[in-house]
Amino acid sequence: MTRIKATSRWLGWAALVAAAACSSSTRDGAPPTPVPPGNAVAATDATATAVAPTPVEPDPTPDAAPPPDAAPPPAAGASFAAEAKLLYRVAACGGTDPLPASIDAKVVERHCKWIEDKATKFRAQYFEGGRAFFDSIVPADAPTTVVYPFGGGDLISALVAFPKATDITTISLELAGDPRRIDTLDKRHLADSLSSLRAEIGGLLSVGSNTSVNLSAGQRNDLPAQVSSFLMGLAAGGYEPVDMRYFKLETDGSIHYYEQAEIDAIEAAETRAVKRKGDWQSPSFSEAFANVELTYRKIGETQLRVHRHFGWNLGDDYLKAHGELLTFLAAKGKVTILTKGGSYMLWRSDFHLIRDYMLGHLAWMLSDSTGIPPTYARKAGMVQETYGRYDGAFLEGAEQGLTGLSDEFRALWRKNPYRKLPFRFGYVDMNKQAHLVVTRPQ
Repeated sequence: MTRIKATSRWLGWAALVAAAACSSSTRDGAPPTPVPPGNAVAATDATATAVAPTPVEPDPTPDAAPPPDAAPPPAAGASFAAEAKLLYRVAACGGTDPLPASIDAKVVERHCKWIEDKATKFRAQYFEGGRAFFDSIVPADAPTTVVYPFGGGDLISALVAFPKATDITTISLELAGDPRRIDTLDKRHLADSLSSLRAEIGGLLSVGSNTSVNLSAGQRNDLPAQVSSFLMGLAAGGYEPVDMRYFKLETDGSIHYYEQAEIDAIEAAETRAVKRKGDWQSPSFSEAFANVELTYRKIGETQLRVHRHFGWNLGDDYLKAHGELLTFLAAKGKVTILTKGGSYMLWRSDFHLIRDYMLGHLAWMLSDSTGIPPTYARKAGMVQETYGRYDGAFLEGAEQGLTGLSDEFRALWRKNPYRKLPFRFGYVDMNKQAHLVVTRPQ
């Protein structure tokens, strides 16, 4: 599909950037050598201060929500709010806004019948049925700033577990994607792209999970699979997009929002996005669309919230070469952390940088068995509480060379009293048993 340049943009309002300090089943790993400069992690894989793109007085506490009716300052960069709202309506099936004449209504209707059936069941099981469980385990004072390493396109799980969140960061190998093509797709190409998207979201709208194959394939869709997945999460949870912007991180960890002229220059130079892992499919869009910021709100409310997604590899080699992400994350201070479906990357010795960040900054953490292994948690002064049952790793071969860590998880479950888990949230274990771990400071 031929790219076109956006002909009009309106500047909206973006949420405040936190100034203190995806499940998906993506497989992280060492990046190919050499790795061109860039940014990107897995589905469901330091100490400077990040600054906002425009001068903003920092919050006295990193997890404090802005006043509900406070208008944030104007954000720099090109706004893709119109594209976000159209994708929300067409790909995510949110809202009832009339479709533009260029979009075939019957194609959207067929797509949305499938999406809405899945979303209704997910909403009943998790947003409604799971509310009492999450309210019972998540502390009332848990930070409303949430970091979700190895998060893939799985914003929906963060919204389920942490409905009070005002700042959510997901990180995965998959890049956000170019939102503009929806303006150019004819009936046949729209139908094909929506059909591919339904396959590429995998189990997102059933168990909040996905596979590496699906997530990698989504980077070739004419529709931005990652952005569309995020918008599906918003729609299922009763939220709506307000604005969307793309950005990169400077070396000091600060956000640089792309202006339209910068995007045009990147595309004129034919700078295709660099895949963040050697066996991932190469993105069909430019590097300008790797990282995205969505400003959103609960339908019927005025408080603005922010979700940022980073296309990043969380392996040590990549983070050593692209450490600005850790600088950005460290600036948030103590945070709530979610990890699930993370392909057991945190068990490995070549993911110690992201593991050390998590242990140094978590105020409270929820994970499946792909989270922090007990040996590392104990050394960092953490305690762990278990839910459900665990007998061994879900992925075949995951314990190869790491049997001792899985033994530690088995021992952790034996040591803890049995606590009921009413649904699957993340990976099951080798015997298809649902399980979760809470990790917190003593």
